[in-house]
Amino acid sequence: MPIDQDFPKNQKVIGKHKHADGEHFHFVWGPGRSDAESATKTEVQEAYKSRGEEYVPLGVHGTMVAVDWDSCYADGACIEACPVQVFQWYRTEQDVPAIEMANAASQGTGENSMKDLRKDYTDKSDPIREHDCIWCMACVSVCPPQAIKVDQANLEYHEKADGTFNEELSKGSAPPPHSH
Repeated sequence: MPIDQDFPKNQKVIGKHKHADGEHFHFVWGPGRSDAESATKTEVQEAYKSRGEEYVPLGVHGTMVAVDWDSCYADGACIEACPVQVFQWYRTEQDVPAIEMANAASQGTGENSMKDLRKDYTDKSDPIREHDCIWCMACVSVCPPQAIKVDQANLEYHEKADGTFNEELSKGSAPPPHSH
């Protein structure tokens, strides 16, 4: 089951994952889905059991570059494909249950963006550097479970959730002419 293409309309913000630079962040949208690929893939469920962690629905990390953490089963193709290191394995920096990342802060240095640095199948591809995306769509085209959506138009949802949306700027039109 691919990422919900309308997740910003169908879900609400349940967290704010901050970049350690103090400026950037991405929202986490939920609720998560208990019937997506992570819940049904044997390798993922066995990895949770071997860690002694409970599998719980996680939701979508990111808005313009969004990864459905319930669909993501740690393939890593997006990490290899991204030319600007938008993604990193979250567990290589903070090896905690994924649900704890909804309101965490991450360094987002790009140093752990190699596919083979995945801890196990409980790891998730985190769009921690969503702000660096160049809209090439490489990640979308290589993701086996179709867990990624890249859409600049979702900036409006991000800004509305952040309280920074400006209706006048979003119209993209010239100001009305003066009447004499």
